[in-house]
Amino acid sequence: MIEVILREDVKSLGRAGELVRVRPGYARNFLLPKGLAYEATDGNKKRIAAESKARATRVESERAEAEAFAGRLGSVTITIVGKAGEEGKLFGSVTAPDIVDALAKQGLEVDRRRVELGHPIKALGFHTVTVRLHPDVHAEVRVQVVGE
Repeated sequence: MIEVILREDVKSLGRAGELVRVRPGYARNFLLPKGLAYEATDGNKKRIAAESKARATRVESERAEAEAFAGRLGSVTITIVGKAGEEGKLFGSVTAPDIVDALAKQGLEVDRRRVELGHPIKALGFHTVTVRLHPDVHAEVRVQVVGE
């Protein structure tokens, strides 16, 4: 068995930056030629340690920014106006782009793919919508749908 450092995630082997032990033939014939790994020399081990430390600090700063933004989003209630019937059902529906537009009007920029809306909102009233800002950070936005 020899040690290699993975450059990319390899299914059933490990994640990028991990030090793994594999058979010499697997490393020589598959991992190294495809650029998925490189040899685990002392210099490469030091470089990977420095890169993983820098990656960890970057991820932590992104998480802190996401938590701060989640605090701002949590205190916001957006109002969306739509045509509705007498029973409180909308003729159309409120979708993620509608929510993103309403947030943008309040100065909060969110990517529409981050809005987790299981199904479009089709009724008047208050609804809670989850916005995924970071893999570990989610924010709840209150959406009030009113009729014209």
